[in-house]
Amino acid sequence: MQHNIFTTMRSLKIMDGCKGSQVFALNPSGATAAGGNGGGGGGSGDKLLYDHLRVNSIRSRASRGSFQAPNPTANNVLLETLLPYGLPVSDLLEPQIEPSLKSVDFVETLADVYRRIVICPQFEKWKMYLEQCATFRGLSDPKLFRRSLRSARQHAVDVHSKVVLTSWLRYERREDELIGSSAMYCCGRNVECPKASLVSGYDPESVFESCMCSRTPQGQGDDDDLVMGDEECSTSEEDGDMSFCIGDAEIRCVRYNIASLSRPFNAMLYGNFTETRREKINFTQNGISVEAMRAVEIFSRIKRVDSFEVKTVLDLLSFANTFCCDELKTACDSHLASLVCELEDAMLLIDYGLEETAHFLVAACLQVFLRELPSSLHNSHMMRLFCTSEARQRLAMSGHSSFILYYFLSQVAIEDDMRSNTTVMLLERLAECATESWQKQLAFHLLGVVMLERKEFKDAQWWFEAAVEVGHIYSLVGIARAKFKRGHKYAAYKQMNSLISDYTPVGWMYQERSLYCIGKEKMMDLSTATHLDPTLSYPYKYRAVSLLEENQFEAAITEINKIISFKVSPDCLELRAWFSIALEDFEGALRDVRALLTLDPNYMMFHGKMHGDHLVELLCPFVQQWSQADCWMQLYDRWSSVDDIGSLAVVHHMLANDPGKSLLRFRQSLLLLRLNCQKAAMHSLRLARNHSSSEHERLVYEGWILYDTGHREEALAKAEESIAIQRSFEAFFLKAYALADSSLDSDSSTYVIQLLEEALRCPSDGLRKGQALNNLGSVYVDSDKLDLAADCYTNALNIKHTRAHQGLARVYHLKNQRKAAYDEMTKLIEKARNNASAFEKRSEYCDRDMAKSDLSMATQLDPLRTYPYRYRAAVLMDDHKEGEAIEELTKAITFKLDLQLLHLRAAFHESMSNFVFTVRDCEAALCLDPNHADTQELYSKARERVNEQKK
Repeated sequence: MQHNIFTTMRSLKIMDGCKGSQVFALNPSGATAAGGNGGGGGGSGDKLLYDHLRVNSIRSRASRGSFQAPNPTANNVLLETLLPYGLPVSDLLEPQIEPSLKSVDFVETLADVYRRIVICPQFEKWKMYLEQCATFRGLSDPKLFRRSLRSARQHAVDVHSKVVLTSWLRYERREDELIGSSAMYCCGRNVECPKASLVSGYDPESVFESCMCSRTPQGQGDDDDLVMGDEECSTSEEDGDMSFCIGDAEIRCVRYNIASLSRPFNAMLYGNFTETRREKINFTQNGISVEAMRAVEIFSRIKRVDSFEVKTVLDLLSFANTFCCDELKTACDSHLASLVCELEDAMLLIDYGLEETAHFLVAACLQVFLRELPSSLHNSHMMRLFCTSEARQRLAMSGHSSFILYYFLSQVAIEDDMRSNTTVMLLERLAECATESWQKQLAFHLLGVVMLERKEFKDAQWWFEAAVEVGHIYSLVGIARAKFKRGHKYAAYKQMNSLISDYTPVGWMYQERSLYCIGKEKMMDLSTATHLDPTLSYPYKYRAVSLLEENQFEAAITEINKIISFKVSPDCLELRAWFSIALEDFEGALRDVRALLTLDPNYMMFHGKMHGDHLVELLCPFVQQWSQADCWMQLYDRWSSVDDIGSLAVVHHMLANDPGKSLLRFRQSLLLLRLNCQKAAMHSLRLARNHSSSEHERLVYEGWILYDTGHREEALAKAEESIAIQRSFEAFFLKAYALADSSLDSDSSTYVIQLLEEALRCPSDGLRKGQALNNLGSVYVDSDKLDLAADCYTNALNIKHTRAHQGLARVYHLKNQRKAAYDEMTKLIEKARNNASAFEKRSEYCDRDMAKSDLSMATQLDPLRTYPYRYRAAVLMDDHKEGEAIEELTKAITFKLDLQLLHLRAAFHESMSNFVFTVRDCEAALCLDPNHADTQELYSKARERVNEQKK
């Protein structure tokens, strides 16, 4: 299997030479030392607790290896100060109902979506991609959603759809968080250009071109102004053959020019009306000013309005509507649309646009509002244009009320505040716009979820029932939950029993039923839920809290660790911090609170009753205090031991002391990417860019933002621009990393090697250079220069880049030194705290039985890793156990829709002549990646065989 040469995530950058005379310097007083852990608690209760624990916490930590229940006195102090709301209670826990479409058979759903995308007319493809977006929303990979959104924009036809989709793409990148970036900023790509979105028409290939903003010829506007200047005078007495009289003013016109403006004017001036025979026509009572009528006369000759004042153009727009002057209306509409650049412009002009049904003007105003999201969501003046049924009808009159608009707005509103009245009203409008089955399923289900959050259980049940009625089976979970909240527990239990018996059971069904039973039956359902879907967090949380309630504190931490080891989330970290406080492990608690605040800076602890930052303040006096230099050393050690959560906590501590440090924000983003927390990672990366101290540094961070959102070429351009200003490690590293993200030929590999060598010559720290050495070793391996690769990996290990053990093992393997490769991976397993991948990789260097053992451990530590399932399935196929092989893959596909898993299962089905299932799995795989060549080939062959069987 061909691997990407830079599969290892970019590492931290730790300053060399940061040494502290005493790494663990316990603060002798209740106050926090300068440069310490962010400040002390400050209250008398905090001091009492600190005085008590100053001695006891050391003894408690020393005895933690063999657990002893905390003494009652300490518990009382803890409950009063650090745990004012007590310990977690299992009965208060419940899983969230997902606010997205969710299928009982996702493979069939994906296959169906792919089939319909292929066969639908080209002008309708964007709607199919929008449905695909809604389907992908329920999956864990945000890149799938963004890719589908880009495809929808690529195939969009009308201006309204282009405006909404372009704005949505911008929102997904959260460019609003970039300081100095205006809402109408154009990044140079047609697919996201605000001006290109105002051009109607179907041209899917144009999205890959540079936009009109970067192609406007210099000086063109000045020439146009000169031409206008020669013609914008009114018609002279000699040239005109008729006049319009308004009050005492007389506007001389050419009859033919005015007649050509519209059919009504043509009839009036050349038909059987009295005006036909008059040279002067009284227009005083027609509601148009003298200035506007002069502008009409000028337009009748030059067909342009861009030299007039805005007020005059608005009068012309009203005039055009009154007298059906389509060409004049289009000119006014387009010109006014071009003037809308800021929210203030939109607020001023949108009412005119709606009143006159000016499609482009409303689109331009709408675009500014949408590109200002989420902040514009709180603009009451703008929101009144969307929230009511009357407002939606006004938008519809100008061609701007659609499901896609309200889908976007409601998604933003749900993320901002699910319980708000604004969210409810937007979802109600979404339901009004829904026409297709999937649209109704989504709108009704979302309304049910929101009503449940608002504790309006009767309404929630009504909306969930409506969603089920139009085909959304997952909403049965919502019906059961609403019944349970209304006191009908047995009815809820029967509801879930029926669901489990009617469909192929999946994990979330048993998870939900567990809420409505007790004792052994409840624990059995939770166990089954975890077996079917180990990614569900609620079963782990419930079991952990139940163990806590039985005073099995360490067993509780062990249970919650099972999911934290592969799926980090604020709620699970909160529980572990809660448990750690009960165990008097304040360092562990502080680590987890700092880590969860990195994921969600506004997180409220203890059922939403205490801000996480306040708990940090309370915990700080009872842990060992570090200077900033100590923190660098701690970060170095945690990074070397592959302790990502511990590293996040140290970075959070350092940022509390130096919040403007872009270097730390960048390292934070790298750690979050390694933990698969992409949304939080991108937020940290944007903060790094905002706090950049120099232009060349800012360009590097902008390059990483572009690269991580799929814009590789633009990322390379940013790296080159940064290098032109100042040669730096990060700029060379970015360029090498982006170039290596493709199949490299000999010349390309040589160039990447040169770039990495240039990076290593630039000033940097040990661990960051360790990453460069590791990547350089990967290029050498792919170039068959094994000795040079080994030198790189060894040098990386010398500066504690622990992951280099994996590269060195690969070198040994390629040299046929399998035992040495196995031993090298064993070293990594022993050093790394997060070592599921190391077990997986070591399995390649041992016999079948040992490989099975390692892969079993890898699955136990991280069930989301797909290679172990594929390996076990392949072994079963070799042993002619086809059914068991299919079952092994199906077990993983049920909770992780992965391209490789689907492709392999399709291949297995083909070998068993199950061509219908082969086609289904190929279609699902191609829905995830339509350009996967191996799947395309297999799909083509399987379809041929299916067609042959039908004949």
